[in-house]
Amino acid sequence: MEDTFSSPAGAALQREAGVPEPLTPLTELGSTYELGRVQAFILEHEAKRVALQFPDELLGDSVAVARTLEEMTGAKIFVLGDTAYGSCCVDVLGAEQAEADALVHFGPACLSPLSGPLPVIHVLGQRPVALERCAEAFRALHPDPAEPVVLLSEPSCAHALEALAVLLRAQYEDIVVSYPALPAAALGWEHPPLERFGRFFPLGPGRQLEDYGAFYVGGSENADSGGSEVTPDLLQLLLGWAPSRPFSSCLPDSGRAQAEGPRAVRARARSHYLVERARDAQVVGLLAGAPGGAGHREALAHLRKLVQAAGKRAYVLSLGRPSPAKLANFPEVDVFVLLACPWRTLDRPQSGASRGLFRPMLTPYELEAACNPARGLLGLGSYLTHYSDLLPGSPFHVPVPPPESELWDAPDVSLITGELRPPQASAPAHAPDGLEASALSQRPRFELAESSPAASFLASRTWRGLEPQLGQTAPMQAVAGRRGVPIAYEDEPGS
Repeated sequence: MEDTFSSPAGAALQREAGVPEPLTPLTELGSTYELGRVQAFILEHEAKRVALQFPDELLGDSVAVARTLEEMTGAKIFVLGDTAYGSCCVDVLGAEQAEADALVHFGPACLSPLSGPLPVIHVLGQRPVALERCAEAFRALHPDPAEPVVLLSEPSCAHALEALAVLLRAQYEDIVVSYPALPAAALGWEHPPLERFGRFFPLGPGRQLEDYGAFYVGGSENADSGGSEVTPDLLQLLLGWAPSRPFSSCLPDSGRAQAEGPRAVRARARSHYLVERARDAQVVGLLAGAPGGAGHREALAHLRKLVQAAGKRAYVLSLGRPSPAKLANFPEVDVFVLLACPWRTLDRPQSGASRGLFRPMLTPYELEAACNPARGLLGLGSYLTHYSDLLPGSPFHVPVPPPESELWDAPDVSLITGELRPPQASAPAHAPDGLEASALSQRPRFELAESSPAASFLASRTWRGLEPQLGQTAPMQAVAGRRGVPIAYEDEPGS
């Protein structure tokens, strides 16, 4: 419990601050970070102020990269030291605060679309891939030459997929290569390809993604071979891919491969459990985690109306990166829903105070599956990993039934408690968010007060914090308090 919610007592005083050491030699800096391509991007957009965004593991090279780019372009370069939400997403807020004209994103990226016109270039990196070993693993897992298969990879291995396809097309009839959904890449296609999972899929006429199996190149050699560890990028593919089609993965270094069917089944079972928890919940915490993403405001408004229609109460919280310590301040919330990119919504710890969050954290699609009876049972359709798929205009959008619909009165039994759930009291979806939409309670002195879940939860607790007790205590003169820090006050022995 102590390790989950707080650091050890003396960790803050014993921690030594310092500058991270460079990770890459100066002679290899240009090729590793593709500084020539970045220079052309900055000069093309005539950017005078440029923001550089690095993940935590690459910050050691940030100073050298910034200085080199300043010498190459003459622009003012800023390093975004701490992203507000996640390193995989473009930090639009940080770039706006620095008044940047363009942004360069280094490292793994979820490639979620942005809401603003900020010019962005991604440097995904180029991880070495053992092509012959990966080709042998592919042939072992997909022996049928007529089987249609899509080649997928983590972002840093995308550069090698076309070369891998060349080795396989001599034997296999239908091999499709996926490409990262970079903004500039979409302009080079004669016919717009299918875009899903942050990737482009150039499918043939009349073909659908559900017709293909998948072969994923990526992962870590140090990952748990038992299958308990999976990256968010691979997890979104396992959940969103057609369950009837085979899915396999291969490590790019060693070529060690495995079928991902068992892990996909466990992931879907976990998702079913979270949907049941959401159906039992009365208070839902909506975590705004992607304010710079396209459609974020519309998705937040959609989820609020959805929760209200299902007869539940909603909190909207903006906490930056969610952590157990932050979310523990809202004990009245039954489940949390993170409105962010697929990588961060799926990069969640297990529930339980000893293993992470004290309340489950759901994806927007899992909340929709729990609160929208027109959506149908989870697993009958595609698992939607991005919140934009839930909005009107998307081919996967399902409108919320009107209040008089019989779908709200369907009997429902909780698979967790075994009890019959009461019918969901559907409220008008156009109800205002102000006082008119709030439940009011009458006080003894004929005063109206808004009844909130937090107030009700506080009233049910035996200890409610320090009470002022005005007029009940005698006045006294102020005295000097204790001096020092909480772990070592001056009046304590040994301080």
